[in-house]
Amino acid sequence: MGSYAEEPEFKTITIQKLHPTFAAEVEGVDFQNLSDEQFNEILAAMAKYGVCIFRNTGLDDASHIEFSRRIGDLDTMKRYMVDGRRPRYRYYELFDAGNIDDQGGVLDPNSPRAHYGKGNALFHVDSSFNPRRASFSLLRAVEIPPPGNGGNTDFADSRTAWDELDPEFQKELLEKDYVVHHSIAQSRKLGSPEFFKDLDPTNGGVMARHRLIQVHEPSGRRNIYIAAHSHHIEGIPKEESDALIKKLLDHITQKKYTTSVEWKNPSDMIIWDNRCTLHRANGGAFEGKYKRDLRRTTVHDDSSTAWGLNEVEDTENWVVNHDATRAAGQTK
Repeated sequence: MGSYAEEPEFKTITIQKLHPTFAAEVEGVDFQNLSDEQFNEILAAMAKYGVCIFRNTGLDDASHIEFSRRIGDLDTMKRYMVDGRRPRYRYYELFDAGNIDDQGGVLDPNSPRAHYGKGNALFHVDSSFNPRRASFSLLRAVEIPPPGNGGNTDFADSRTAWDELDPEFQKELLEKDYVVHHSIAQSRKLGSPEFFKDLDPTNGGVMARHRLIQVHEPSGRRNIYIAAHSHHIEGIPKEESDALIKKLLDHITQKKYTTSVEWKNPSDMIIWDNRCTLHRANGGAFEGKYKRDLRRTTVHDDSSTAWGLNEVEDTENWVVNHDATRAAGQTK
């Protein structure tokens, strides 16, 4: 990494850019005594960089949730807890993004749950399959593998990827104003196609509909809102839709638009904006050997495009259509 250079617009934090166009490591944050000025500078850094890394935050489960709530309303696990299931952690606001099995050990890489999680290794945006999408995700390390065993989290810059599209292609995309249908079953099937060979993402649920080209309101920049959850583009033949989704995902995830973030310490936290970045879990030698306990809070989007072209609903009563996915893989 290069030398630290304080950005002139920030007075209480120090910024180290990790990539020429996005992503930064932020230093100087006091999460135990966070002033309004410093909180607002964190939001400003997020608007500029899309991905911010905070080392040794000292946050635990409760304070992680408390800080996240300061940003906005949080998604919860309640609507996933069917058939008497309980969340792994005490708090419904914490999503399990690690490899810990039900006995507290390391998850078997060949287990149904591990196959279900393989979709997370594809570039995606959190909650695009929901009627109301996510804005920020806040992922915190509790236990990480020894150095050199992998487990990074990778990110892609969908704003600069839009900026550098051919102008004629940009014009075409704006004129056609495509709408993409998103389904979590799509990314599960792509992540482990043999395991989920009998899974049909079109069977048994309404997909979330979000526009392909959007304006990221905190920065005012356009971006391409697409992900591994993207099943098809509305109103065009399947072959054309598949080709366009692949073309755009291949474009966004080129090396020049991506960066890989290493987890170094327990309580490290990465915050990213799903409205202008993509991310994926990067594998490694740790799988099946070492614990990688990561916990995530997810903030509901409050921008003008938060609900896409979906019906506005009571988020407490959402029903998540994971039944077909579970049945296909017997994941739970």
